[in-house]
Amino acid sequence: MPTTKPRYSKEEFARRGDAIYDREIAPRLEDPNRGEFVSIDIESGAFEIDGDEIAATKRLRARISDAQVWFRRVGSKFARRFGPRPQRAEQ
Repeated sequence: MPTTKPRYSKEEFARRGDAIYDREIAPRLEDPNRGEFVSIDIESGAFEIDGDEIAATKRLRARISDAQVWFRRVGSKFARRFGPRPQRAEQ
């Protein structure tokens, strides 16, 4: 898969990607999609959904070769989390 250089700042990528997700994609999704990755072209609004972010991106880039790709995980504000996570209390 050829690489595409970013044409926007990180802040603009995030702003555009989140806006498209919130406005156009999230309302269409259902519970079975929870946890899957959404690969979004921030210029066209085209997207692909898959449990594997690489598979979603390959399908998106097959349609739009120079896509400016932003990721989101369905049901989360982020694609990935870093750092410690709260521990569940034992029951």
